[in-house]
Amino acid sequence: GARATPPDSRAAGRNRIHLVVDDLDAEIARLRDAGLSFTSDLVSGPGGRQILLTDPAGNLVELFQPARH
Repeated sequence: GARATPPDSRAAGRNRIHLVVDDLDAEIARLRDAGLSFTSDLVSGPGGRQILLTDPAGNLVELFQPARH
């Protein structure tokens, strides 16, 4: 990610797993329907859109949809 991960002493680390998706809105809805919650709001920028969640092991996961050019 272009922005630094906020420090959090409870997290496994400041690195993140980065997953590129074609339809971020659909992935967010699918994961929320499965009972997952997100650790950030949806962020949009010139490069695309992203949202963060934490996996069961405490790893930060970024779902990213690149901007269409």
